Amino acid sequence: MKKFPVSIIIPVYKNYEMFFHYLEINKPYFQGCEVIIMNDYPETSIKNRAKKIHSEAVVVDNKKNLGFAGNVNKGIQKATRKYVLLINSDVVLRDDSFLKAISYFEKDEKLFAVGFAQVEKNGQIVGSNRGYFGSGLINHSYQQVTDRQSLVANFWAEGGSSIFRRKTFTDLGMLDDLFNPFYWEDVDLSYRAWKSGYKVGFAPEIKVEHHHESTIGKYFDQGRITKTAFRNQIIFNWKNLSDGNLIFNNLINIPKYVFKAGFFDAVLKLPQILKARKKIVKLFKKTDKEVLDIFNN
Repeated sequence: MKKFPVSIIIPVYKNYEMFFHYLEINKPYFQGCEVIIMNDYPETSIKNRAKKIHSEAVVVDNKKNLGFAGNVNKGIQKATRKYVLLINSDVVLRDDSFLKAISYFEKDEKLFAVGFAQVEKNGQIVGSNRGYFGSGLINHSYQQVTDRQSLVANFWAEGGSSIFRRKTFTDLGMLDDLFNPFYWEDVDLSYRAWKSGYKVGFAPEIKVEHHHESTIGKYFDQGRITKTAFRNQIIFNWKNLSDGNLIFNNLINIPKYVFKAGFFDAVLKLPQILKARKKIVKLFKKTDKEVLDIFNN
C-alpha cells in the first residue's frame, strides 16, 4: 500500500452513532494515511468499537474534556506526517481527492492550509470565506467561487474539513483554547497565518459532505451557541487587531457591544487575551489592512 504524508485527525464529541456510521463510509479513502481519532467525552470509551471499524487507527479517549481546540491540538501532537487533515465526525468523504492538496503545498512553501468545498444537506456549497472590517470588528462571510477556479485565497480554513502543514500549525501556536468550547478558533489560526506571512487557500474541486452543527446543535441550545460565537468574535479581535485605526474603531464601538450576550464573558478573559496577544504579535509581518485587502477587491 502506498503511504501518503497525511495524518487524518477526527475530533469526536458524543453523537457516536453518527461518527461510527461515517467512519465506515470514510474508511476506504483513508488508505495510506495515518488516522487519529480523538474522543473528547471522558465518560464514554470508543476505542474498542472504533478499532473494530478501523484497526490501524490511533484512538484516544481523553481523561478530561479539552474542548475542540485542546482536543485537536492533542491530535496534532500525536501526528507524525507532514500534513494534517482535520475532518469533523459529521463529515463524509466522497473520494480521496483531498490528496490533491499535496501538490498545492509542494508548489508553494508559504501555503499553510487548504480548505475544501463542503456540500450541505440542502446542496449549498460552503467553505470559501472572505474577511472584512465593519462596526468595529473583523467579520467573515461566504465568498463566491466557481468550480472552474483552481486554488483561491481563503480568509480561513475551516477546522472541520481542511488540510494543514503540520509544522507551521505548531509554529503558529496551534489552536487557542481561549475559544473553547467552539467557534472562531480556526478563524484565529488562519488569521495568524496570514499576518505571519503565510497563505490559506480554498480548492473548489475537492468536495466533501458536511452537516454543520449536527453535533453542536444537538448538545448546546441556540442561546449558548449565539453567546459563545459573539464572545469569541470579541476575543478574536482583541487578540489580533494591530492597526491603530482599527483598534480605535473597535474601542469607540464598545458601547454597542455591551448589550450583546457574551461581551462580558470576553471581558472576564481579558488578562488571558492580552497574554496570548503579547505572544503572537511577534510573529506578525503583515498589517490587518494588508490581509483584509486581499478579500476586498
